[in-house]
Amino acid sequence: MNKLFKKALTLFAVASIGAVMMGAAPANTVNNEMIPAIKLVEATQRPLLIQGAMDVETEIMMAALENPEDITLGVWKYTTGTLNGYPVVISRTRIGMVNAAASTTLAIEHFNPVAIINQGTAGGHDPELHKYDIVLGKEVVNMGAFKTDFTEKSEGIHPTTWKPMTLEIVDNQTGEWTEVGSFPADEALLAAANSVKDTHTKGKVVEGTVGSADEWNKEIDRILWLNETLGTSAEEMETAAAAQIAATYDIPFLSIRILSNNEVHKEAYDRTTGEDSQAFTLQVAKAYIDNYLLVETEEVTTTK
Repeated sequence: MNKLFKKALTLFAVASIGAVMMGAAPANTVNNEMIPAIKLVEATQRPLLIQGAMDVETEIMMAALENPEDITLGVWKYTTGTLNGYPVVISRTRIGMVNAAASTTLAIEHFNPVAIINQGTAGGHDPELHKYDIVLGKEVVNMGAFKTDFTEKSEGIHPTTWKPMTLEIVDNQTGEWTEVGSFPADEALLAAANSVKDTHTKGKVVEGTVGSADEWNKEIDRILWLNETLGTSAEEMETAAAAQIAATYDIPFLSIRILSNNEVHKEAYDRTTGEDSQAFTLQVAKAYIDNYLLVETEEVTTTK
């Protein structure tokens, strides 16, 4: 940490203490509106990693980068560049949980990202949601991890009695492996997403639970059972794997998923909704960069 960055951090701390002493909590501003200063990250130019599984979930974001450069790690593709002058990496993870976990691990080891946004399309579970609605993953669950009770041969299969399993991550405070049932969103990333939700005009933007598995469910009873049992708002095939890796490395994470359809309402699948997911995610990224990343600056100025 250089002297200039230390000075900027010190000035922020002094300003925050002063605000608290005056009875006001420090806050950030987006579109002239005050939003809570949950946490400013000491970014030191560590890139923001944004993921999508398919071309229709990544191409617009790649084109939005300044000075783009393509990089291959293993067999996974990444495009580096800047967004509003800040370093960003766009990752095409490919489809599925294993691909998402592998590409996330490689990206973390190579780029050391300050935060991760996993975004793209999803199928709706919540009857209140429709095509083009966006779910901000306040929680992420692996909806393919279940255990069953013992039954004898010929006693049948009973999916509605299956119980969710916990997953293992490292507790970064103790270094011990611990079991978790879900992965919560990072508060600052979630606040940044909520601050720009009015920029998405084709549907509503809501907080919810994103469920992931190597599945494509079209049975209405199963979809409703997952919604009732796990609280899932939507399903897709990558987020929980990426979230588990991010949690193990203690990296802030958020899932953003746009509904390509909702089988409950017999809506036709529309892959082009991925373009709208990208457009919204770019707004989220800019809000996060501008309001939650405490970065080095060439000059530090104060007003008296």
